[in-house]
Amino acid sequence: MPDFSTDIPLRLGVQLAPQHHASYAVIRDAVTRFEDLGVDILFNWDHFYPLSGDPEGTHFEGWSMLAAWAEQTERVEFGALVNCNSYRNPDLQADMARTIDHISRKGGEAGRFIFGTGAGWFERDYAEYGYEFGTPGTRLDALAEGLARVEARWAQLNPAPTRDIPILIGGKGEQKTLRLVARHADIWHSFVTTDELPGKLDVIARWAEREQRDTSDLVISNELKGRDEQDAQALFDAGVRLFTLNVSGPEIDVDLVRRWLAWRDGVNG
Repeated sequence: MPDFSTDIPLRLGVQLAPQHHASYAVIRDAVTRFEDLGVDILFNWDHFYPLSGDPEGTHFEGWSMLAAWAEQTERVEFGALVNCNSYRNPDLQADMARTIDHISRKGGEAGRFIFGTGAGWFERDYAEYGYEFGTPGTRLDALAEGLARVEARWAQLNPAPTRDIPILIGGKGEQKTLRLVARHADIWHSFVTTDELPGKLDVIARWAEREQRDTSDLVISNELKGRDEQDAQALFDAGVRLFTLNVSGPEIDVDLVRRWLAWRDGVNG
C-alpha cells in the first residue's frame, strides 16, 4: 500500500445533523459546546430538506450557516460534508469559500474553512429548487470542471484566501471520484471498511501518478456511524487520521461526542 499522511495527530470531526429538525438556537449552542470540548472540525451539509425523519421538518441552508460559524468560533475548523457543486456557480463557490475563510481569521492566524465538496445526489433538492438532476456521470463531470474553476478563481481573488484552503472530496468511485481526489483533494472522506481501504488507496496512488501529483500528504477520513472503538482502531491502523461523527437533533448526544474525544486523546497519547 502506498504511503499517505499518517504522521499527524488523529482528529475528530462532528457533523451537526441538527441542521434539520432543530431550531438555530440549538445549532448555535452545539457549535460553542463542541468547540469548547475540543472537537477538531465541525461540519454541516448542503441540502435544502431533511434527509431523515419528517420530510417537511425544519431545515436551514448550509453556506449561510458556515459564515455564521466563521464569526462565532475561535479555534475549530469547519466546512460542509459536503457542498453540492450543482447548486452554485463554481466561481461563486470559490468566492464564498474565500470570504468565509477571511471571516474565520482570528488574531492574525490563517482562516479555518475547509472546502468539502461533491457532485450531489439528493434528487428532491434538484427538483424543488430547479436544478437539472442529470446522471451520476454528468454530475461528476460537472464537479471535475467546477473544481478546476474553483482553484483558478482562488488564484485571481483580491484579497487571496488566507491559506491554501483544504479541499475535501467524498466518495469511493474508482473511475471518476478517486481520480478527482488524486487531482485536487487534501482530504479524502469515505465510508469504506478496513478491508476495502488498501485497494482504494492503491487506486488513488495510481491516479496520482497519472495526474503527476504528490498525494503523500493526503489525509484519509472515515465515518464513525455504526462503528465501535475496535473498528475505529483498525481503520486508524490502516491509515485513517480523521474520523467524523454524525449527531442528530433536536437533542444533542454530548456524551457520545465525549466518548469519541476520549478515544482520540488516548490514541494520540
